[in-house]
Amino acid sequence: MLYNSTQNAAEVVSAAQAIAQGISKDGGLFVPQEFPKYSAETFNELLKLDYKGRAKKVFADFLSDFTEEEINDCVENAYTKEKFGSDNPAPLAYAKLNGKELNILELWHGPTCAFKDMALQILPHFLTKSLKKTYDGKDAVILVATSGDTGKAALEGFKDVDHTKIIVFYPVDGVSPMQKHQMNTQEGNNVTVCAIKGNFDDAQTGVKKIFTTPEISAKLEANNMLFSSANSINWGRLLPQIVYYISAYCDLVNAGKITMGDKINVVVPTGNFGNILASYYASIMGLPINKFICASNSNNVLSDFIKTGVYDKNRHFYTTISPSMDILVSSNLERLLYKLAGNNADTTKELMTALKTVGKYEVSDEIKAEIKSKFFGGFCDDEQTKATIKALFDTDNYLCDTHTAVAVNVYEQYVEQTGDTTPSVIASTASPYKFSKAVLEAVSDGTNLPENEFDMVEKLFEVSNAPVPAPLAALKDKKARFSDVTEVNSMPQYVLDALNIKE
Repeated sequence: MLYNSTQNAAEVVSAAQAIAQGISKDGGLFVPQEFPKYSAETFNELLKLDYKGRAKKVFADFLSDFTEEEINDCVENAYTKEKFGSDNPAPLAYAKLNGKELNILELWHGPTCAFKDMALQILPHFLTKSLKKTYDGKDAVILVATSGDTGKAALEGFKDVDHTKIIVFYPVDGVSPMQKHQMNTQEGNNVTVCAIKGNFDDAQTGVKKIFTTPEISAKLEANNMLFSSANSINWGRLLPQIVYYISAYCDLVNAGKITMGDKINVVVPTGNFGNILASYYASIMGLPINKFICASNSNNVLSDFIKTGVYDKNRHFYTTISPSMDILVSSNLERLLYKLAGNNADTTKELMTALKTVGKYEVSDEIKAEIKSKFFGGFCDDEQTKATIKALFDTDNYLCDTHTAVAVNVYEQYVEQTGDTTPSVIASTASPYKFSKAVLEAVSDGTNLPENEFDMVEKLFEVSNAPVPAPLAALKDKKARFSDVTEVNSMPQYVLDALNIKE
């Protein structure tokens, strides 16, 4: 299978090159030229497989230049019981709220307790094999902009991986204390972490600019290095996310919750649009999905876009208790627009240029209609988020994090507005202990809270009796290794200095 750039129809690359390169040289994102089609017979075969088996099937259909042995090696090393706590790294949990049964897809049982582990434990294996196929002998420099979870998951996935170096940028005041501590205590000889003065969009824009600056790329080339990405702009990061929606559907069938062929809704708390886009790609392949429910916090640029067809980042930026969604420029939306525009790179480039130059764009009436028919967008603020955490805990003793609560709240909005009772899968993206302060405020009276993050973890355990994930508990006695803070316009020089590349 070959891949195109969303902004340049002439650029055609292999899967290995798309993964190794991360982003097109013109700034576009790589997308498959076609999608495999799964029949009822295919899904019936997938029912019989475990998570690893389903992953191997999906990866083989997209990574045509990887051998069966290479794919087996990637999967078997990524999704281990030791890393994810069981043979199913993405289990379903069941809870009830206001008379509705919730099918909660828990994606946070990996080593950093966030859904990003599902992709970032396997991406290093994809990348190292891709480098050998396409850029043998070069070291990959992984640049990451993070709103919290991607950074730690990428650092953990790439630590001490041969022929890679990873540099993570995060907004200094835009992540939770636990997320910050996770990143700044990261072990590994090839890792660097730096905060920036600004928000996630500033970090993401800075990283994209570094990627597409020829002078910087030339300096890396002279030092036998090349840039790549661990953000969901990298196809190797997005592809693994398709698997867990397909696997969740199979698990629902096997559990007797639905019958093969029944449609489901998918509810995703999303900021950068990658997680929900993966479910959309799964539907193109044949997964029976009725509605894609896009849940936003107060930074509701996506829900506004779904309702109006106008994407406008020129708005107030909110720092919320669901920081991984504090994003106003949703990079993966570009991939959806490319698909809905009939794979027209010129149209996509025009829209992305407008976003860069004036901060907004409006899609055609045809694309608006297609989006409205498939997607529902809703949002809630911090108080509604906390109220949802409390309601779910009080009703069914189920403790969720702030991002999952946004999804549950928006799902309730959807049902109330539409009356749709289609069984729904709600993506749960992080452990509640990564956001202990906000969750503790929600389920307690909110007074006399401890000041220390780890004291809050202990207090939340006392209140909820929900197990504290071992990787988070182990952080308590770790000392920070990184404390750098830089300006956005200094990011290019910071990267060169971190790589010991002189002028």
